[in-house]
Amino acid sequence: MDFSNLHTILRSLYDEMMPLCSDMAGVAQAIAGLGALFYVAYRIWQSLARAEPIDVFPLLRPFVIGFCIMFFPSVVLGTINAVMSPIVQGTASMLEGQTLDMQKYREEKDRLEYEQMMNDPSTAYLVDDAEFDRQIDELGVTEIGTAAGMYIERGMYKVKKAIQNFFRELLEMLFQAASLTIDTIRTFFLIVLAILGPIAFALSVWDGFQSTLTMWIQRYIQTYLWLPVADLFSTILAKIQVLMLQNDISELTNNPNADLDGTNTAYVIFMIIGIIGYFTIPTVAGWIIQAGGAGNYNRAVNNTAMQAGSMAGSVGGAVAGNVAGRAGKLLK
Repeated sequence: MDFSNLHTILRSLYDEMMPLCSDMAGVAQAIAGLGALFYVAYRIWQSLARAEPIDVFPLLRPFVIGFCIMFFPSVVLGTINAVMSPIVQGTASMLEGQTLDMQKYREEKDRLEYEQMMNDPSTAYLVDDAEFDRQIDELGVTEIGTAAGMYIERGMYKVKKAIQNFFRELLEMLFQAASLTIDTIRTFFLIVLAILGPIAFALSVWDGFQSTLTMWIQRYIQTYLWLPVADLFSTILAKIQVLMLQNDISELTNNPNADLDGTNTAYVIFMIIGIIGYFTIPTVAGWIIQAGGAGNYNRAVNNTAMQAGSMAGSVGGAVAGNVAGRAGKLLK
């Protein structure tokens, strides 16, 4: 099964579903328009009631959001995807480089292991059919037991290699399946966020729902980062396998009697760890970006400004009272 084609299908699915954002733009514009009416009217009435000058800049917020809703696929999604796409491409190139190295070292290891067994007459017949036939032909009629033992050992060796290859291929398939699961869920979340994004932007115009805008952006970027984090995770596992293969090649080169059964077991263990670790990717992606910091910062700035205003008002009141008291004494 070619899993790369399945990942490509998911990319095409996302592109095919993007035009549905325009279907939600009309509903979102109506919600945003009504919210903008109340938003602007409330702030103008508040300024007039307090006999304060009208601050026009905050009133531009609903109009900017409305512009984003009108051109949501190109302005919002296009901008975010264009900014995040280099990250995906960079991590994908890292994974591709490590995967190519792993395949190269695996072929080198298999070649050295084959040569090691061929150099030893007691094991050469296990891996080479011609050598097995030659040794069988050299046995006499009286050595039927030896020939039977060679058949049994060769059969056990083939069964052992078949079992090892089966478990390796099974774990590799499960590893690829875990990757495909994460990518499928990621694509589903991105499509839902993209289609209902105009509604989230429209609701953020209303008072009390302003955080909807930042939370939508946070969720979209977090979900978008699932794929780069997954590629980084796969790159780390591929690098571990490359180091293990390099160690095996060094052992086969310097030690003719090297036993690699322990390395094969470690490879299986790391594959199991990788399958389990794949499902921690959403948590790791959530650590990369958080939208709560901006709200806390704004809250701290507003509190500081209110305290400074109160202090300035107190100082101004004290000065005005002092001046009024002295003026009263002078008039007397």
